[in-house]
Amino acid sequence: MYTRDLQRGARRTIDGLAIASVRVYLLMSFESLGLDPKILATLQKLKYTVATPIQVASIPAILDGDDLLGCAQTGTGKTAAFSLPILQNLFLSHPSSRASDTTSHESSGRSSNPRRGERSLSRPISVLVLTPTRELANQVSKSFATYGRGLGLRQVVIFGGVSQNPQITALRAGVDIVVATPGRLLDLMGQNVVDLSHVKVLVLDEADQMLDMGFIQPLKKIVSRIPRSRQTLMFSATMPPEIQSLAEQWLNNPITVQADGGARPPEKIKQSVAHVDQSRKADALIEYLRTSRGIRHIVFCRTKHGSDRLVKLLDRAKISAVAIHGNKSQNARERALARFCSEEPPILVATDVAARGLHMPGVSHVINYELPNTPETYVHRIGRTARAGAAGESVSFCSHDEREYLRDIERLIGYSIPVQTMAGFSSAEPIKSEPRSKDTKHSTRANAPRANAPRAKSSSKKPAAPSFAQRNVATRNAAIQKAAAVQAIRTITERPVASPSKKPTSGRAANPQVRQTRPTNSARPGKKPANPSRGNQPSHDDDRPRRSRPDHTTPSSDSRSSRENTRENTQPRSRPAFSPAPQRSGSRPGSSQPGRASSDSRAPQRGPKRAPAKRRP
Repeated sequence: MYTRDLQRGARRTIDGLAIASVRVYLLMSFESLGLDPKILATLQKLKYTVATPIQVASIPAILDGDDLLGCAQTGTGKTAAFSLPILQNLFLSHPSSRASDTTSHESSGRSSNPRRGERSLSRPISVLVLTPTRELANQVSKSFATYGRGLGLRQVVIFGGVSQNPQITALRAGVDIVVATPGRLLDLMGQNVVDLSHVKVLVLDEADQMLDMGFIQPLKKIVSRIPRSRQTLMFSATMPPEIQSLAEQWLNNPITVQADGGARPPEKIKQSVAHVDQSRKADALIEYLRTSRGIRHIVFCRTKHGSDRLVKLLDRAKISAVAIHGNKSQNARERALARFCSEEPPILVATDVAARGLHMPGVSHVINYELPNTPETYVHRIGRTARAGAAGESVSFCSHDEREYLRDIERLIGYSIPVQTMAGFSSAEPIKSEPRSKDTKHSTRANAPRANAPRAKSSSKKPAAPSFAQRNVATRNAAIQKAAAVQAIRTITERPVASPSKKPTSGRAANPQVRQTRPTNSARPGKKPANPSRGNQPSHDDDRPRRSRPDHTTPSSDSRSSRENTRENTQPRSRPAFSPAPQRSGSRPGSSQPGRASSDSRAPQRGPKRAPAKRRP
């Protein structure tokens, strides 16, 4: 038989909270903890002989009815530490009624099913256990069913992702123990299906994880429905200030149990870190899985989509893998865990939802494909291996952007993780472990730029891409040049608008640019065709009758063209504000081409323009 050494100091006050400090040093057997013979017989069948430190300190205090605040690392048996004494106290409270109910239940072969809307008051809810995840709730429920075999107690597990009808049926039939997640429990409370007015024991398992997942408000709503005269048990892997604040509010003069180890991983885990670039992590993982000799491997990723993407890459490499994360349905999660615990397990790619509370025996390797951003999560991840005294191995792939996370992890565990070199995949810049002393902390940071010195030697790098401001300036300059070119073209091809106050002049005198480009043998220079490209309104000052002048010098002129020109010139016509170059003789008004000279070089020149005549009615 093992012995224990409990240091129960005098009750001391921390922030107004009186607690009793208990620190466990040695192990002892379950027989010396005062458990009922029926429970001891069940433990012997399960081959449980030696209690863990957290069990040694917690079971006697819970049997005495004290509130407890327990802190221990993952995989130390916290579930058995509170389930065993709760089952014993609940069984001893009404042993005769429980046994008779068990006998009648087993003889009938089925449970009583009350009518809809009725609730069995003979079995009110006495114990409520809250967990952060579905997998942990299912595991705790199985532990209660296994340890309480033959005690005649009823229990039900409540979580989301599945139909609520079986859960409602079990609650209306009457249960003693409810293991639930906060979300689904609040839904059933809103439907008036759950009555918490008779709860005697409240258990908050993995309380720090529930706070990290944002369950603080649901927890407050649930606790407000429970009587204050209760026994409250709070278990957590870490002890942040938020947990201490909740302990002050919900616990009554609790006993704090701190098992040795704290945030340090088990000693039987062989840890290593490999510095691999982010772009080559997938290839390095595939090579590592092909060469490692292990039974079950868990690969942890930081995101859900990253887990699914990594499973696809492993399938392409002909490596069987399954994913488990929050977006998966409950049935998909259970199938993945069942396959992982089979004789031919695939690679389990998971997020931090599988880092805590899940019992997966036989895990030989834990691979951190992406380092967590909180150092405590690293301890929970690698705690999936080396459970129950077995040995295990963990390797972490660290990219350049994750080296700050690695430093935080090393500060938490108190030592540097050995570096593992992977041939063909290791990064060119291995990280140097920081000393833990405060004197060399600043000197190490001062030498940090020296590690980046080799980058400045390479002169064949491409020039840096222009900044956003430089691209805007270049675009604006190009737009200005384009606008200037368009304006220059318009100045050459267009004529200025004649002022109404001045007497209009002939087209040749009004547009000197056209006169320079027009040949000297132009005929009928005063004729100005309509420009279809201009959309301005016609000027009334330019409406005047036109008279045709016979061509006495050109014997080859067409008579039909002369008649058309005479008809056009004798009728008044509106002209655009910007008159184009004169039209050559013989063309129709609608098909004129500006800037083209007439083929008749001996046409007489017109004099100054006459005053506009009155319009005919």
